[in-house]
Amino acid sequence: QVQLVESGGGLVQPGGSLRLSCAASGRFFSINDMGWYRQAPGKQRELVARITYIGTTNYAEAVKGRFTISRDNIKNTVFLQMNSVKPEDTATYYCNAQFVITIWNGTDSWGQGTQVTVSS
Repeated sequence: QVQLVESGGGLVQPGGSLRLSCAASGRFFSINDMGWYRQAPGKQRELVARITYIGTTNYAEAVKGRFTISRDNIKNTVFLQMNSVKPEDTATYYCNAQFVITIWNGTDSWGQGTQVTVSS
């Protein structure tokens, strides 16, 4: 059984910064890709950024140059540094991870979500 717990969401003014964290726990061998997704009211969940175990990253066009994803493989934690935020970044942000449970199987898991609201 594995779990992802996000933290760091909140209210931030346009142009401000916020840092999200997501810690993985439970019984697993390792974690492959980790990522952040977001879902605004009335919209589908969309990719924000993903990072591989060795640190290769990819970003949605809307956040390139403003957001940075990183991870700590020792602490099994992924981060999302959000700079120069805009009102359109307002959404619930979800952490995702591809767990390797054993060499024969794995699972794709989601956190419970953390709300980010960008408003003056």
